[in-house]
Amino acid sequence: MYLRKEAKDMIKEICNRYKDEPSPLMLILSDTQKEYGYIPLEVQEIISEETGIPVSEIYGVVTFYSFFSLVPKGRYVIGVCIGTACYVKGGQNVLDKFGELLHIKQGQTTEDGLFTLDGLRCIGACGIAPAISINGKVYPKVKLADIPKIIKEYREKEIE
Repeated sequence: MYLRKEAKDMIKEICNRYKDEPSPLMLILSDTQKEYGYIPLEVQEIISEETGIPVSEIYGVVTFYSFFSLVPKGRYVIGVCIGTACYVKGGQNVLDKFGELLHIKQGQTTEDGLFTLDGLRCIGACGIAPAISINGKVYPKVKLADIPKIIKEYREKEIE
């Protein structure tokens, strides 16, 4: 993969922003994910060059935390909670229904790049289970019948 100069400069600027922090890696990775969209190996190598942190350590952090991604995500990231409370209230069924309607599996992105589907261990919304999160917006007590309407809502945003 080839990174454009603008992307490299942006990553270097993010690293420079946190150079005086005692433990800058999480801050750098969070900002990089926000700005670049994901953190492939080529980006990790630039971060390593700029910070002196070994690529193996960076890779370990990126792959440990589910909110970091090695691959591009869709414009709308659907996080379906499958933690205990949500699972018991049908979270797995909600995840399966989104997958069926979007023709993707957990961890995949639709061909049009619009949606990514992720199963999440817990989103801290146990009292409103089953819950989903789309780009940070939480939907409570999701029913299978709600899912086509939710997908339609986001597809229509693309038409406007």
